[in-house]
Amino acid sequence: MGTQARELAIVTGASTGIGFELAKLAADNGFDLIICADEPEIMVAKSKLSRPGVFVEAVEADLSTKEGVDKLCDAAEGAGREIGALIANAGRGAGKAFLDQEPAVWRKVVDTNITGTLYLIHRIGRKFRDRNSGRILITGSIAGFLPGAFQAVYNGTKAFIDSFADAIRNELKDTKVTVTCLMPGATETEFFERADLMDTKIGTMKKDDAGFVAKVGFDAMMAGEGDVISGWKNKLQVAMSHVLPSGMLAEQHRKQTEPGSASS
Repeated sequence: MGTQARELAIVTGASTGIGFELAKLAADNGFDLIICADEPEIMVAKSKLSRPGVFVEAVEADLSTKEGVDKLCDAAEGAGREIGALIANAGRGAGKAFLDQEPAVWRKVVDTNITGTLYLIHRIGRKFRDRNSGRILITGSIAGFLPGAFQAVYNGTKAFIDSFADAIRNELKDTKVTVTCLMPGATETEFFERADLMDTKIGTMKKDDAGFVAKVGFDAMMAGEGDVISGWKNKLQVAMSHVLPSGMLAEQHRKQTEPGSASS
């Protein structure tokens, strides 16, 4: 298949972790790539993903801002080929108690996980709806089912994203545009270090493999599935969240994320 025949996949948060693995799967399955992250490491990811017959363009942009999302969309639209998939994976976390966080920290979490993600989906999703085709994969989290003591804002944003994905999937049910929400649990990525969680139990515990999580999500997107939870332990945790009182769930979460819990 010639390079020009390949559809584009936009993959955000693609410099490392789940996003990088999703980009690799997309390239392996017939997509060219527009990858994005808010750090120079996205250029390293580009070099790792580039190969004969695969077009890869890297965009360094802050997707918590309108300007950053516009920069990414302009690059994708300027590539001169059809966008077949939007993989909205970019996300940010913040540990410690909410009242101990500076407003700039929790606002960045909200603007990245919610505002920027919605604006990106709005821009690309309209194109999908207008032509009546396209795949959207959104990285939510099982955190959206849990009251996130010491990760209150992050878990709240993921509750929003999980619900939002269900809603727009229903709005698009009479089209050929699919919306898949990948809901992983704790995954071996740089997220925990960046979120200042390395002194917590969840920051130091054994986690799911990013490649495994990405494959669960990518396969679900290609099959047009809706919500998908990676791993049986995470499925069990979500099932328990539907029956246990919220206060108990918050206390369990606290044991994993409270500062200093790594040594307790």
